[in-house]
Amino acid sequence: MAARRSAARIETLPAVFHQVSADDLAELGDDELAERAKTSSDAFGALYDRHVRRIYSYIYYRIGQKSEAEDLTERVFVQALENLPRYEFRGAPFSAWLFRIAHNLVANWHRDSARHPQAPLEEASDREIERADPSSGALDAEERQELRSAVARLPADRQLLLQMKFVDERSNADIAVQMGRTEGAVKALLHRTLVALRQELARVEKPPR
Repeated sequence: MAARRSAARIETLPAVFHQVSADDLAELGDDELAERAKTSSDAFGALYDRHVRRIYSYIYYRIGQKSEAEDLTERVFVQALENLPRYEFRGAPFSAWLFRIAHNLVANWHRDSARHPQAPLEEASDREIERADPSSGALDAEERQELRSAVARLPADRQLLLQMKFVDERSNADIAVQMGRTEGAVKALLHRTLVALRQELARVEKPPR
């Protein structure tokens, strides 16, 4: 009996020697964490802690309802966990994969909301919305709605760029890493995005002839 217990303990030695502290996990890059998370709940927990706030902010900015945003955020990570065994690094960062899941869930939410209308987006933070156009200043409710609509018509990658730059207040260098681009490419894309956004707002505001 004692021999069997000893043998069982010896069999657990690999797991003991491969345990990694939370501090060690925090120092790992996303892609290494994602690979470890396929067999380690601690590694997935580290990914969750690292990205949950940004994913929630991304979703809340687009739907403006706190409880719904919380629910969709959890669904993002549930889907990520379910699909993690099939995840492979293909050049784009792990965070881009998470944001793609979030984008799809938000798109489905809006389709469902169109069939079952919900409360309007007045719940969304005025401060966050105004940051999408730094020169906008104080906006009234109608102007905020026009800005939201204009942002929503941008391609998904440009929406994400505005989110990270003006809502999350992240540096161009950080955004470049998350989007898998160079810092110069991020600067150029940001400039084009702001120009396109202002043109879209001007088109909407232009009175009919």
